[in-house]
Amino acid sequence: MNRPNRAEDFKPEGIIPAVITPLDAEGKFNEKAMRKLIDFLIEGGSHGLFVVGAAGEFYGLTPEEKREIFQVTMDQTAGRVPVYAGTAGITTRETVALTHIAEECKVDAVSVLTPMFVSPSQDQLIEHFQTIAASTSLPVIMYNNPPKTGVSLSPATVAKLADTPNIIGIKDSCGDLTVTGEFIRLTKGKKFSVLMGRDTLIFGALCYGATGSIASCANVAPRICADIYNKYKAGDMEGALEAQYNLAPLRIAFNIGTFPAVIKESLEMLGIEAGPCMNPVGPMTVEERAKLRKVLVEMGLLK
Repeated sequence: MNRPNRAEDFKPEGIIPAVITPLDAEGKFNEKAMRKLIDFLIEGGSHGLFVVGAAGEFYGLTPEEKREIFQVTMDQTAGRVPVYAGTAGITTRETVALTHIAEECKVDAVSVLTPMFVSPSQDQLIEHFQTIAASTSLPVIMYNNPPKTGVSLSPATVAKLADTPNIIGIKDSCGDLTVTGEFIRLTKGKKFSVLMGRDTLIFGALCYGATGSIASCANVAPRICADIYNKYKAGDMEGALEAQYNLAPLRIAFNIGTFPAVIKESLEMLGIEAGPCMNPVGPMTVEERAKLRKVLVEMGLLK
Protein backbone atom coordinates (compact mmCIF):
# COMPACT_ATOMS: atom_id res chain seq x y z
CA MET A 1 0.00 0.00 0.00
CA ASN A 2 1.50 3.32 -1.05
CA ARG A 3 0.89 6.01 1.56
CA PRO A 4 2.37 9.48 1.99
CA ASN A 5 5.13 9.51 4.58
CA ARG A 6 4.35 11.89 7.45
CA ALA A 7 7.25 10.58 9.52
CA GLU A 8 10.17 12.02 7.57
CA ASP A 9 10.48 15.30 9.48
CA PHE A 10 8.75 14.39 12.74
CA LYS A 11 10.97 14.13 15.80
CA PRO A 12 9.54 13.15 19.20
CA GLU A 13 11.26 15.26 21.82
CA GLY A 14 10.78 17.10 25.08
CA ILE A 15 8.46 16.28 27.95
CA ILE A 16 5.27 14.55 26.82
CA PRO A 17 2.78 13.81 29.61
CA ALA A 18 1.19 10.36 29.51
CA VAL A 19 -2.21 11.93 30.02
CA ILE A 20 -4.79 10.37 32.34
CA THR A 21 -8.35 9.90 31.12
CA PRO A 22 -10.68 11.96 33.33
CA LEU A 23 -13.85 10.05 34.21
CA ASP A 24 -17.12 11.17 35.73
CA ALA A 25 -18.82 9.50 38.72
CA GLU A 26 -20.39 6.91 36.38
CA GLY A 27 -17.03 6.02 34.86
CA LYS A 28 -17.66 7.78 31.55
CA PHE A 29 -15.13 9.98 29.75
CA ASN A 30 -15.33 13.53 31.12
CA GLU A 31 -14.76 15.78 28.12
CA LYS A 32 -14.96 19.05 30.04
CA ALA A 33 -12.33 17.91 32.56
CA MET A 34 -10.10 16.65 29.72
CA ARG A 35 -10.14 20.03 28.01
CA LYS A 36 -9.13 21.77 31.25
CA LEU A 37 -6.38 19.22 31.87
CA ILE A 38 -4.98 19.70 28.36
CA ASP A 39 -4.72 23.45 28.92
CA PHE A 40 -3.07 22.90 32.32
CA LEU A 41 -0.46 20.60 30.78
CA ILE A 42 0.35 22.83 27.82
CA GLU A 43 0.49 25.95 29.98
CA GLY A 44 2.80 24.01 32.32
CA GLY A 45 5.39 23.74 29.56
CA SER A 46 4.67 20.31 28.06
CA HIS A 47 6.13 19.69 24.62
CA GLY A 48 3.46 17.20 23.51
CA LEU A 49 0.57 15.09 24.80
CA PHE A 50 0.25 11.30 24.82
CA VAL A 51 -3.31 10.08 25.31
CA VAL A 52 -4.83 6.62 25.73
CA GLY A 53 -1.70 5.03 27.15
CA ALA A 54 -1.29 3.07 30.37
CA ALA A 55 -1.86 6.17 32.52
CA GLY A 56 -4.92 6.83 30.36
CA GLU A 57 -6.37 3.39 31.21
CA PHE A 58 -6.40 2.33 27.55
CA TYR A 59 -7.22 -1.23 28.57
CA GLY A 60 -10.71 -0.21 29.72
CA LEU A 61 -11.74 1.96 26.77
CA THR A 62 -13.75 0.91 23.72
CA PRO A 63 -12.51 1.85 20.24
CA GLU A 64 -15.23 4.50 19.99
CA GLU A 65 -14.27 5.96 23.37
CA LYS A 66 -10.68 6.13 22.16
CA ARG A 67 -11.83 7.90 19.00
CA GLU A 68 -13.68 10.47 21.10
CA ILE A 69 -10.63 11.09 23.28
CA PHE A 70 -8.42 11.52 20.20
CA GLN A 71 -10.89 13.97 18.67
CA VAL A 72 -11.32 16.03 21.84
CA THR A 73 -7.56 16.15 22.37
CA MET A 74 -6.91 17.30 18.81
CA ASP A 75 -9.62 19.95 19.08
CA GLN A 76 -8.48 21.36 22.42
CA THR A 77 -4.77 21.19 21.62
CA ALA A 78 -5.42 23.09 18.37
CA GLY A 79 -1.91 22.55 17.05
CA ARG A 80 -0.13 24.00 20.08
CA VAL A 81 1.86 20.79 20.66
CA PRO A 82 1.99 17.41 18.89
CA VAL A 83 -0.55 14.76 19.92
CA TYR A 84 0.56 11.15 20.31
CA ALA A 85 -2.18 8.50 20.39
CA GLY A 86 -1.86 5.15 22.11
CA THR A 87 -3.08 2.34 19.86
CA ALA A 88 -2.06 -0.70 21.88
CA GLY A 89 -3.71 -4.05 21.26
CA ILE A 90 -2.87 -7.66 22.00
CA THR A 91 -3.19 -8.73 18.38
CA THR A 92 -1.71 -7.14 15.28
CA ARG A 93 -5.11 -6.70 13.65
CA GLU A 94 -6.55 -4.92 16.70
CA THR A 95 -3.57 -2.57 16.81
CA VAL A 96 -3.83 -1.83 13.08
CA ALA A 97 -7.55 -1.04 13.47
CA LEU A 98 -6.88 1.35 16.38
CA THR A 99 -4.03 2.97 14.45
CA HIS A 100 -6.43 3.63 11.57
CA ILE A 101 -8.84 5.33 14.00
CA ALA A 102 -5.98 7.52 15.24
CA GLU A 103 -5.01 8.39 11.67
CA GLU A 104 -8.60 9.34 10.85
CA CYS A 105 -8.49 11.72 13.84
CA LYS A 106 -5.37 13.34 12.34
CA VAL A 107 -3.10 12.80 15.34
CA ASP A 108 0.60 13.52 14.86
CA ALA A 109 1.96 10.09 15.81
CA VAL A 110 0.98 6.79 17.43
CA SER A 111 2.58 4.96 20.33
CA VAL A 112 2.33 1.18 20.11
CA LEU A 113 2.88 -0.93 23.22
CA THR A 114 4.11 -4.48 22.78
CA PRO A 115 1.40 -7.14 23.05
CA MET A 116 0.59 -8.37 26.55
CA PHE A 117 -0.61 -11.73 27.92
CA VAL A 118 0.81 -13.52 24.83
CA SER A 119 4.58 -14.10 24.63
CA PRO A 120 5.75 -13.45 21.06
CA SER A 121 9.32 -14.11 19.96
CA GLN A 122 11.56 -11.26 18.81
CA ASP A 123 10.96 -12.25 15.16
CA GLN A 124 7.21 -12.15 15.76
CA LEU A 125 7.53 -8.72 17.39
CA ILE A 126 9.45 -7.49 14.34
CA GLU A 127 6.66 -8.70 12.05
CA HIS A 128 4.03 -7.17 14.38
CA PHE A 129 5.56 -3.69 14.33
CA GLN A 130 6.45 -3.79 10.64
CA THR A 131 2.86 -4.72 9.76
CA ILE A 132 1.49 -1.87 11.87
CA ALA A 133 3.94 0.61 10.35
CA ALA A 134 3.06 -0.53 6.81
CA SER A 135 -0.63 0.08 7.50
CA THR A 136 -0.28 3.80 8.24
CA SER A 137 1.46 6.97 7.11
CA LEU A 138 1.75 8.12 10.73
CA PRO A 139 5.03 8.11 12.64
CA VAL A 140 5.13 5.06 14.92
CA ILE A 141 6.78 5.07 18.34
CA MET A 142 7.27 1.66 19.92
CA TYR A 143 6.60 1.28 23.64
CA ASN A 144 8.65 -1.12 25.74
CA ASN A 145 7.21 -1.79 29.21
CA PRO A 146 8.13 -5.35 30.27
CA PRO A 147 7.20 -4.83 33.95
CA LYS A 148 3.56 -4.40 32.83
CA THR A 149 3.37 -6.59 29.72
CA GLY A 150 5.87 -9.39 30.38
CA VAL A 151 7.21 -8.79 26.85
CA SER A 152 10.59 -7.13 26.15
CA LEU A 153 11.90 -5.60 22.95
CA SER A 154 15.59 -6.45 22.74
CA PRO A 155 18.11 -3.78 21.67
CA ALA A 156 18.89 -5.81 18.53
CA THR A 157 15.18 -5.96 17.65
CA VAL A 158 14.79 -2.22 18.15
CA ALA A 159 17.86 -1.54 16.00
CA LYS A 160 16.36 -3.64 13.19
CA LEU A 161 12.94 -1.99 13.46
CA ALA A 162 14.58 1.45 13.41
CA ASP A 163 15.30 0.82 9.72
CA THR A 164 11.56 0.88 8.98
CA PRO A 165 10.97 4.38 7.56
CA ASN A 166 8.03 5.44 9.76
CA ILE A 167 9.11 3.67 12.96
CA ILE A 168 10.82 6.71 14.39
CA GLY A 169 11.35 6.01 18.07
CA ILE A 170 10.69 4.07 21.24
CA LYS A 171 9.43 4.86 24.71
CA ASP A 172 11.35 2.71 27.15
CA SER A 173 9.82 2.00 30.56
CA CYS A 174 11.90 -1.05 31.45
CA GLY A 175 13.67 0.89 34.22
CA ASP A 176 17.13 -0.36 33.23
CA LEU A 177 19.29 2.50 31.94
CA THR A 178 21.70 -0.02 30.43
CA VAL A 179 18.93 -1.24 28.10
CA THR A 180 17.88 2.32 27.29
CA GLY A 181 21.49 3.16 26.55
CA GLU A 182 21.74 0.21 24.18
CA PHE A 183 18.63 1.39 22.31
CA ILE A 184 20.39 4.74 21.87
CA ARG A 185 23.80 3.30 20.97
CA LEU A 186 22.53 0.79 18.42
CA THR A 187 20.30 3.32 16.63
CA LYS A 188 22.89 6.11 16.53
CA GLY A 189 23.00 7.76 13.11
CA LYS A 190 19.45 6.68 12.24
CA LYS A 191 16.38 8.91 12.24
CA PHE A 192 15.29 7.40 15.51
CA SER A 193 14.54 8.84 18.95
CA VAL A 194 14.58 7.18 22.36
CA LEU A 195 12.21 8.55 24.99
CA MET A 196 12.51 7.69 28.67
CA GLY A 197 9.39 6.19 30.23
CA ARG A 198 10.65 5.87 33.82
CA ASP A 199 10.25 9.30 35.38
CA THR A 200 13.12 8.91 37.87
CA LEU A 201 15.58 8.41 34.99
CA ILE A 202 14.79 11.35 32.69
CA PHE A 203 18.01 13.24 33.45
CA GLY A 204 20.13 10.11 33.12
CA ALA A 205 18.53 9.22 29.80
CA LEU A 206 19.11 12.73 28.44
CA CYS A 207 22.77 12.38 29.35
CA TYR A 208 22.88 9.12 27.36
CA GLY A 209 21.30 10.80 24.32
CA ALA A 210 17.54 10.38 24.76
CA THR A 211 15.45 13.10 23.12
CA GLY A 212 12.94 13.45 25.96
CA SER A 213 10.43 11.58 28.04
CA ILE A 214 6.84 10.39 27.99
CA ALA A 215 6.17 10.97 31.67
CA SER A 216 3.11 10.11 33.75
CA CYS A 217 4.30 12.41 36.56
CA ALA A 218 3.96 15.30 34.13
CA ASN A 219 0.18 15.14 34.67
CA VAL A 220 0.78 16.46 38.18
CA ALA A 221 4.05 18.35 37.86
CA PRO A 222 4.39 19.46 34.24
CA ARG A 223 6.62 22.42 35.07
CA ILE A 224 9.09 20.35 37.12
CA CYS A 225 9.29 17.76 34.34
CA ALA A 226 9.73 20.45 31.70
CA ASP A 227 12.51 22.00 33.79
CA ILE A 228 14.52 18.76 33.62
CA TYR A 229 14.48 18.90 29.83
CA ASN A 230 14.64 22.65 29.28
CA LYS A 231 17.51 23.21 31.71
CA TYR A 232 19.40 20.25 30.28
CA LYS A 233 19.04 21.63 26.76
CA ALA A 234 20.16 25.05 27.98
CA GLY A 235 23.32 23.54 29.45
CA ASP A 236 22.21 23.99 33.06
CA MET A 237 23.13 20.50 34.25
CA GLU A 238 22.90 21.40 37.91
CA GLY A 239 19.41 22.88 37.47
CA ALA A 240 18.23 19.90 35.42
CA LEU A 241 19.50 17.44 38.02
CA GLU A 242 17.89 19.44 40.83
CA ALA A 243 14.55 19.30 38.98
CA GLN A 244 14.98 15.52 38.62
CA TYR A 245 15.62 15.19 42.34
CA ASN A 246 12.53 17.31 43.02
CA LEU A 247 10.38 15.05 40.83
CA ALA A 248 11.63 11.71 42.16
CA PRO A 249 9.43 11.50 45.30
CA LEU A 250 6.25 11.71 43.22
CA ARG A 251 7.26 8.80 40.98
CA ILE A 252 8.42 6.77 43.97
CA ALA A 253 5.02 7.47 45.60
CA PHE A 254 3.28 5.54 42.80
CA ASN A 255 3.45 2.43 44.99
CA ILE A 256 1.25 4.07 47.64
CA GLY A 257 -1.85 3.17 45.60
CA THR A 258 -2.72 1.06 42.56
CA PHE A 259 -1.65 2.74 39.29
CA PRO A 260 -2.91 5.23 38.12
CA ALA A 261 -4.71 6.18 41.36
CA VAL A 262 -1.81 8.26 42.67
CA ILE A 263 -1.86 10.45 39.56
CA LYS A 264 -5.62 10.99 39.63
CA GLU A 265 -5.79 11.61 43.36
CA SER A 266 -2.83 14.01 43.15
CA LEU A 267 -4.65 16.01 40.47
CA GLU A 268 -7.78 16.13 42.63
CA MET A 269 -5.70 17.46 45.53
CA LEU A 270 -4.40 20.18 43.20
CA GLY A 271 -8.00 21.12 42.34
CA ILE A 272 -7.90 19.56 38.86
CA GLU A 273 -10.81 17.24 38.14
CA ALA A 274 -9.67 13.73 37.26
CA GLY A 275 -12.38 11.47 38.65
CA PRO A 276 -12.08 7.84 39.71
CA CYS A 277 -10.01 5.06 38.18
CA MET A 278 -11.74 2.24 36.37
CA ASN A 279 -12.74 -0.70 38.57
CA PRO A 280 -11.23 -2.80 39.97
CA VAL A 281 -8.74 -0.01 40.76
CA GLY A 282 -10.41 1.59 43.74
CA PRO A 283 -9.79 4.87 45.56
CA MET A 284 -6.87 5.32 47.94
CA THR A 285 -7.42 4.96 51.67
CA VAL A 286 -7.38 7.92 54.09
CA GLU A 287 -3.92 6.86 55.26
CA GLU A 288 -2.62 6.58 51.68
CA ARG A 289 -3.99 10.01 50.80
CA ALA A 290 -2.23 11.50 53.83
CA LYS A 291 1.09 10.02 52.66
CA LEU A 292 0.54 11.35 49.14
CA ARG A 293 -0.44 14.81 50.38
CA LYS A 294 2.81 14.95 52.39
CA VAL A 295 4.80 14.20 49.22
CA LEU A 296 3.02 16.94 47.26
CA VAL A 297 3.55 19.46 50.07
CA GLU A 298 7.26 18.64 50.30
CA MET A 299 7.56 19.06 46.51
CA GLY A 300 6.04 22.52 46.77
CA LEU A 301 2.97 21.57 44.73
CA LEU A 302 0.59 21.93 47.67
CA LYS A 303 0.62 24.24 50.67
